[in-house]
This record gives sequence, C-alpha cells and structure tokens, in this order.
Amino acid sequence: MVADKGKKAKLTETGPEEDDTDHIDGELVLSIEKLQEVQDDLEKVNEEASDKVLEVEQKYNEIRRPVYLKRNEIINTIPDFWLTAFLSHPALSDLLSDEDQKIFKYLNSLDVEDFKDVKSGYAIRFNFNENPYFEDTKLTKTFTFFDDGTTKIVGTTIKWKEGMGVANGVNHEKKGNKRPPAEESFFSWFSETEQKDIAEFQDEVAEIIKEDLWPNPLKYFNNEADEEESEGDGEENGDDDDNDGEDDTEGDS
Repeated sequence: MVADKGKKAKLTETGPEEDDTDHIDGELVLSIEKLQEVQDDLEKVNEEASDKVLEVEQKYNEIRRPVYLKRNEIINTIPDFWLTAFLSHPALSDLLSDEDQKIFKYLNSLDVEDFKDVKSGYAIRFNFNENPYFEDTKLTKTFTFFDDGTTKIVGTTIKWKEGMGVANGVNHEKKGNKRPPAEESFFSWFSETEQKDIAEFQDEVAEIIKEDLWPNPLKYFNNEADEEESEGDGEENGDDDDNDGEDDTEGDS
C-alpha cells in the first residue's frame, strides 16, 4: 500500500507541469495565429500600395511622354549625340565596334517607352536616317512580361544591304545570355530574342539603356559621369594627403 501511495503522489506532482505546458503551447499557437492575421493585413496594404504606385507611374509616364519627344527633337539637332553618349558610357562603349560607330552616325533618335500597363513591358527603339548599311529606318526591341513569369522578347530582323550583314554580326552564333564581343557587333543584340523564364531573364544592355542612359543621356554626352568619378577620387586623395601632412608634423615635433 505504501508503494501505491508513493506512485500516486508522483503522478500528482507531474500533473500541473503538463497542464502548464499545454497552456503555454495554446498561448503560442494563439499568438502565431494573431501574428499571421497581422501579416495578412500588411500584405493587403502592400498590394494596395503597389497598385497605387503603378497608377502614379502610369500617370507620370503620360506626362513625361511629350517632354521626351521635345528632348528628342533637340537632340536630333546635335551631331553624333547618341554616338558620343554611348562611347562615354562605361558599359555601352565596349559594345560598339568600329563599324558600329560608323552606323551610329546615322542614328537620329533613341526612344524608350513603357507599355500603358507599365508592369507588362516596354520597348526600345533606334530611329535611323537612310544609310548605306541596312534598309530599316527603325530598329525595335520589345520586352513583354506575362503573369505566368515568362518574358517574350521580339526584335527587328535587320534587312542588311548587300555585303553588310556578315560584317555586322548577323551570322555570328551567341551562346547563352552572354553579349557578343565588340568586334562582332552591337546590332546582333536585336536578334537575341526568345521566350524566357523571368526568374533567369536579364538583358543587361536593355536595362542599362532604359534605367541609366535614357533618363539623362546628356550626363554621358557631357562626360559628367567621368568628372563626378574623378572628383570623388580627388577628394579621397586629398583627405589622404591631409592625413599624411598631419602625421609628418607630429613626427617632426
């Protein structure tokens, strides 16, 4: 009988601990459920914010459009504007062969335009005067983004004039997403078209033109980017010189 009492006493001692554990677990589950509800509310707010941002972006795209057109009219009066801007750009300059630079002298305007629904894609257009290289006066590359995560890329099939196609990279093969070296041609970029998974998709040339060159090409035409970089280097060197001077003075004393 004594042994039975001891056993019952032990069972009685562990009972409250199990009750506390169950209570804590229940509170934890409840807290996590409440936290998930708050996160769901935040997701709804974020989605609404994204929609509002897109609405504003689309509105201002319409406002920017005539300003861009006016800018293009002025640029068209400046000889070799786009050629100079490309050659001054640290990334784009490496893509132009010597022959490409001759072709760019016939480029009278560049245009980047988002689709009306900005999240669905955009187009990049190069408008040329009549030239001895190809029949086209407009070369376009469009990027269309679909809800299923794919991107459709369409580029102008350039109609090269006799003897000009091979010299400008039309028959060169491209492996993967790697851009062709400058000795081939920048214009082979227009033929790099296919359906791609957006998770792996990245057209560096398009992104640089759209996000960097297009917003302010005058910066590169005037070589302001190089000047800013040089000024930054100069300031760093100046700070080092000042520090060196202070060290020398301390050493002399």
